[in-house]
Amino acid sequence: MNFSVTDNDFFKETSLLSKEEKKGTITHKSPSNIALIKYWGKHGVQLPNNPSLSFTLTNAFTETRLEFATKKEGESKSEISLEFWFENEKNGKFEQKIRKFLESLLPTQPFLGFVHLKIYSQNSFPHSAGIASSASSMAALALCLCDLEKNLLNTLQNEEEFYQKASYLARLGSGSAARSVYSNIPITTWGQTETIKNTSDLFASPYSLPIHAIFQNYQDTILIVSAEEKSVSSRAGHALMEDNPFAQTRYNLAHSNLKKLILALEKGDTETFIEVVENEAFVLHALMMCSSPPFILMETGTLTIIKKIQKYRQEKNIPICFTLDAGANVHVLYPKKFEKECLTFIENELKPFCFEGKYLIDQLPVISK
Repeated sequence: MNFSVTDNDFFKETSLLSKEEKKGTITHKSPSNIALIKYWGKHGVQLPNNPSLSFTLTNAFTETRLEFATKKEGESKSEISLEFWFENEKNGKFEQKIRKFLESLLPTQPFLGFVHLKIYSQNSFPHSAGIASSASSMAALALCLCDLEKNLLNTLQNEEEFYQKASYLARLGSGSAARSVYSNIPITTWGQTETIKNTSDLFASPYSLPIHAIFQNYQDTILIVSAEEKSVSSRAGHALMEDNPFAQTRYNLAHSNLKKLILALEKGDTETFIEVVENEAFVLHALMMCSSPPFILMETGTLTIIKKIQKYRQEKNIPICFTLDAGANVHVLYPKKFEKECLTFIENELKPFCFEGKYLIDQLPVISK
């Protein structure tokens, strides 16, 4: 694959469109992901200020069905025709968001104006569960759009090119969604870095470096500390990095932490893995507390859970750790071999601090032998 691509490489002419009427149904499923090296701060059009690395989840996903039919002669080809359903109900708020996203794509993907679209989306997890679904939902939509292009223009026949384009489009809707188009890849990176070959700011890529057996099929139990909407959106949080006095220090640290994590993943070094992953979580929240205005995204339960995890790890000598997204919920990470002990600990010690006792058991997709 050619990684010296530019935005212009993703422009599609409508001259390739067949004149015959077409209609059909496209379905894709995309997982959520949890970043270990955090993407926080961007420039240009959804471009990251530092590279990120994430674990792909299995059980938390969005499934999207796209029904399309080409417009008839005389109907406007410069407007988006869209109807949107979420969880089998019309959803005006989400429809407005998706319409705005599709309209932003029209200048480079004009074929979208040549079809009527009906989109049906649903999550495997409750929408009120406190898990950010923008990554999985935008990734699933992007995959559907690439299949639509493939159907209408007979392009994207190469699988690698197909997923590169899907990641590119997903990124424009939600930065972290760039990493969620690869449902069967356990680790994904996004953002150009000399540490990993063939990386790009324009799209995410499957992690290409060695992964020790202990990090394969890793477990992630997501503790729902709060089901409330975050006090600040991710988009607003990224914008706050522009004036954050520690921004450049953060970007330098991300590159340093990425190098450490890569070595840990190769050598099976769980001690360094824990050090880096928890540091990244703390730094993300520290940056928000140092922003102007400042935001505290953790809840009392978040801090209590973190302390209990660290104490349990020290007492039992089990390599269990945590990471956080830009919210109050806690992702508890541990190797598959310690699943029984860790789930017992979560049920007995951490569940009382979860909203309505809710937590979701998830894991990385198993690497094919």
